[in-house]
Amino acid sequence: MGQRYGGKYSQDGDTAQPDGQPTLHRSGGKRVEVDPVGGRANVLFIPAIPLVFMSLNDGAQGLALGLIAAGSLTGAALMLREGLKAEAAYVARKVAERPALPRKMIASVLTGFGVGLAAYKNDPGVAAAVIYGLAALGLHVSAFGIDPLSSKGMEGIDSFQKGRVARVVEEAEKHLTAMSVAIARAGDRQVTDRLAEFQTTARTLIRTVEEDPRDLTGARKYLSVYLQGARDATLKFADIYANTRDAQARADYLALLDDLDKNFAARTQKSLLEDKTDLNIEIDVLRERLSREGVRLK
Repeated sequence: MGQRYGGKYSQDGDTAQPDGQPTLHRSGGKRVEVDPVGGRANVLFIPAIPLVFMSLNDGAQGLALGLIAAGSLTGAALMLREGLKAEAAYVARKVAERPALPRKMIASVLTGFGVGLAAYKNDPGVAAAVIYGLAALGLHVSAFGIDPLSSKGMEGIDSFQKGRVARVVEEAEKHLTAMSVAIARAGDRQVTDRLAEFQTTARTLIRTVEEDPRDLTGARKYLSVYLQGARDATLKFADIYANTRDAQARADYLALLDDLDKNFAARTQKSLLEDKTDLNIEIDVLRERLSREGVRLK
């Protein structure tokens, strides 16, 4: 997501994230997105490097064990990164399925295996290797926790509907991410900020659909066809503007974002009004039933 200046996301504005995205912190008046991975996870790539060099003079068996252990530790670090990203996406949404692959737990097992194997290489004793491996596994779990084990906010929603919503939301998020990557090539702060505003509006619609899958029918065209068109337009604009700095192309793209923002906001508002209408109908039905039972309501 692009950095923002001014408006409700400025230094004097509201800090809440209506779209459920990772929290943004200010730095010198700017708003930057917090990476869910963090330095603790990135530092786990380091141990494999000295382990490889320390194994070069240990003979064929020592080198093989060292390389396998280093590969296991590197795989654990990669798996942890993806697990933390999946967990951040899970936490950000009010309605979400649990991660299909328990990446953080796999990372813990790989870490324990890698450390245990490295210990065995230096001291060929099974007991010591197992102790070191279990200790590393336990410390990894203690530091990073485990993956979410259950879905949330999906009570009363059938599996088919959950699958439909998940697929549409995943596709929509991919389109939004592709737009952020593409617009960076344009190198225009105002355009980047305007795109970020539209992305916030689009994600508000996404959250609305997640909270009530009944809205999917009306919103699906917006989250698939229209967002795909917006992505294609962003890619084309970024390529043109990065090479030519064409002012007309810039103006046309900003106008497109304005139209998209208004239409997505209107679709979200319509969904909310339809929910309110459904509630009013339910209340009227309830009043009628109570009236037939002889209960008078003021």
